[in-house]
Order: sequence, then structure tokens, then C-alpha cells
Amino acid sequence: MAHLLINKQNYLHNLNIINQKLQNIDKIAVVLKDNAYGHGLINIAQIANEYGIKKAVVRTIKEAEQIKDLFDYILVLGEVPEENYSHTFHITINSLQDIEKICKNTSVHLKVDTGMHRNGISMDMLEEAIYRISEKNLNLTGVFTHHRSSDVLSSEFFWQKTNFSHIKKEVFKICEKLNLDIPKFHSLNSSGVFRCEKIDDDFVRVGIAAYGYLDNEFPLEVPNLKPVASLVAKRISTTTIKKGQRIGYGGSYEAIEDTISSTYDIGYGDGFLRLTPEHGELITPKGYRLLGRVSMDSISLNTDDDEVVVFDDVRVLAKIHKTITYEIITTLSSDIKRVIC
Repeated sequence: MAHLLINKQNYLHNLNIINQKLQNIDKIAVVLKDNAYGHGLINIAQIANEYGIKKAVVRTIKEAEQIKDLFDYILVLGEVPEENYSHTFHITINSLQDIEKICKNTSVHLKVDTGMHRNGISMDMLEEAIYRISEKNLNLTGVFTHHRSSDVLSSEFFWQKTNFSHIKKEVFKICEKLNLDIPKFHSLNSSGVFRCEKIDDDFVRVGIAAYGYLDNEFPLEVPNLKPVASLVAKRISTTTIKKGQRIGYGGSYEAIEDTISSTYDIGYGDGFLRLTPEHGELITPKGYRLLGRVSMDSISLNTDDDEVVVFDDVRVLAKIHKTITYEIITTLSSDIKRVIC
């Protein structure tokens, strides 16, 4: 069956580059949401744990429960539970309404909107939010924001960075007034880490860079990262296509000479995004060509190899689909087996 090969050494290589930048492994929080960006939650969590990372970021309580024995500190971004969970879980507050839903004594991180205008309370509601958190007997363990343009060469990154600096100062004042412990501060994603000469947050949230990609605009720095995942498909059948015969739905590929054609067990039903000739030509790392369209459960290639590496760098597919690396890799079905190599 088709499977995703997870290159452990490449993942460790990427963590080394990030750690060299930070000079402090305790500042790394690995982002493992959405099945570790499609790479397999448990596999990636175990490797990060072996490396010595203590902090992780996930989307849901279910994800947090699966890795709770591997990390000391887990931030849950996208779910507000109505019951208490492990003390290692820290729940994101995105609105004042969230505060009322959370059980007392829960550890929480307050997200502040510094310019992305998506999730988080507005900056002018900071004091009210912290007062409510205190009144509800919640433990304010973190305050954070998210950058909208850290991968783009513009001043917006520094504008939000300045806004967050003001937030930090206000949080210090409010917490001192209420006799609360000072929370941890974090704002930087993968691109943000490599935009800053000096990182003064308590930790950073490293997602896509750990998996080998960074979609920074030129001339922003792009470190020497290595893609972690390779998609391998297994041959289903082989036939010889005669010159002039056409392959697949719509017969969109016509053989210009007699050629071998094999089908392989990966398709858009597995989250391998549909390709047609209009998208452009997919060529595998070994130089094999996609013949015709991607079907629900298979593709056709001009080879009879028993197994084929369909991709080992999703930037190739992202370019063909005119999208980003995130979409290509996270779309792959969780039913595809992930194998560490």
C-alpha cells in the first residue's frame, strides 16, 4: 500500500538548525496540529521528545491526549473544553466568551489580536480579559499573538512585533496590580524565528520549518532545511499502451509511441490532490511522468517499478497547484501509513 516515509535524520537536522538559531532548546515548542502537518502525530512527537523538546502545540484536546506522556507543556489552540484536563494542558482563550466556558483552575493562554484580525481579543480589551480570568480562578500561564506577514518582505511584521511589545508591558503592569504570576510570552512562527536577530519571547512556535519548508519571500532568509516526508506508491498493474491510445478519464493523455504504463495506489481519495494536464506536468524524483489525470484511487506512470517515490519535496506539487506546501502535505489522508526511516 502507499505510505509516507518520514526521514528521522532530516527532521533532527531541521531541529538542529532551529536550535542553533535560538541557542536554547527550551525555547522550542513544536507545532503538531493537524496530524503534525500530515506527517503523523505520534511519530513526530516521539522524535521531538527524543531530541529533548518539552513543549508542543496542538489544535484539539484529542491530539493533546495522544501525546500527553511525551511533553511537559502542551498548548491547545482550537478547542475550549468544559471540563478539567491534565495540568500539562494550556487552553487558548480567543474571546471573552471563552473565559466563561472554562473550568476554574485551568491553565490558559490569552491570545491577543495585534493585527491579523482573525482570532484573539483586541488589544484594548487586555485588562478586562485578565481581570475576568483572575475572577474565574483560571491560571494565566501565557499571552501570545500570531503574525500575518512574517514570510513577506514588508514592515507589517515589525508593526505587529511593536504592538506585542506594548502588550507585554501592559501585561506586566496588570499582573503586578492583581498579584498574578507573569505569564510566558510567545509570538513567533517559523518564518518569524528567522526574521529576528534577537528573540526575546519565552518560546517560539515552530511548525513548517521543522518539516523542511519555509515559504519566505526573497530576499528573506531561508535556512538549509530538509524535507521530512516522501510519498511512496505501490504498483497495482502494468500494461503496454500502443501509439495513439489514450489513458484514463477523458483520455487526456495520448501515447506518442508504444510505452509501458502502470497504475499506482494513490489518488485524490487519499488526499493526493487531483492533477490534470492543465495543471502542468508532474515528474517524479526518478523522472517518471504522470500519464493522464489523477483518479480517486490511482495514478498512471510510465514505469513498471514495484514502488515509486511520487514526491520527496512537496514544493514541486505546490508550484504545480499554485498553492503552499502546507496544503499539499496536510491534505494527505491520515489512513496512509506513516513509516519512520
